[in-house]
Amino acid sequence: MELNNRIDFVYIFDIQDGNPNGDPDAGNLPRVDPETGLGLITDVCLKRKVRNYVQVAKQGQDGFDIFIREGAILNNAIDQSYEAPKVKEAKTQDKSLAARQVMCQRYFDVRTFGAVMSTGKNAGQVRGPIQLTFARSVSPINAMEHSITRMAVTTEKEAQKQEGGNRTMGRKSTVPYGLYICHGFISANLAKQTGFSTDDLQLFFDALRNMFDLDRSAARGLMSARRLIVFEHSSELGNAPANLLFDRVTVTPNTDVPRAFADYSINVNADNLPAGITIQELI
Repeated sequence: MELNNRIDFVYIFDIQDGNPNGDPDAGNLPRVDPETGLGLITDVCLKRKVRNYVQVAKQGQDGFDIFIREGAILNNAIDQSYEAPKVKEAKTQDKSLAARQVMCQRYFDVRTFGAVMSTGKNAGQVRGPIQLTFARSVSPINAMEHSITRMAVTTEKEAQKQEGGNRTMGRKSTVPYGLYICHGFISANLAKQTGFSTDDLQLFFDALRNMFDLDRSAARGLMSARRLIVFEHSSELGNAPANLLFDRVTVTPNTDVPRAFADYSINVNADNLPAGITIQELI
């Protein structure tokens, strides 16, 4: 079914003893706002986890393939869209539009987040209906580095140098605890342009609820989805500014050094909502 209502949402998640999003320009340390000490996680990182969830959940079903996937050659996928019958039959000036429609139909992430597809055979550019902000931690984080030991070496030369000691030292970066907030926006108007449906929306929300359970690694520690608060408008254009709706969600630390989700209080003010706005708490 077509999506006919604008939606804004607040996504709250946390991490314990892990690195949620390392910065390759800073030795892969957790990303931090240098002026405030608040932790940052890019929208690209979160979208990657959504893509990975959909890839596993749908197993490449028609209409749910992933365009930006690990090891992909993007131009090959764009070029393949030109082999679709509707593109071959289109007039020369219409082939780019037809190819863009094929890409939206085939790839969940294209019709959800959008994509630039003009690097090979031109399939144009798609502006996706779902946009995410960077996630920012509620409290300052303390990025820690730990020395670790591997009881093995890589080469025979290293073993000879250590005279059989065979140990390798390394470093591991973690955040002891961080509670992060991300804001999201879903445009009904752009959803109609890409073919993003209510079923796609349900799959996206399923991903936000469950994606951390499919993304476990030693580096990321314990990441958990904590709250998903959805503001639905009764119209396509919306009934209230997103920032005023987001202000209704307050997260307050109860201690100077939070180390668990229980150390925060979360309040959602549902009183005197603007006309045409409804709230759902999906987590």
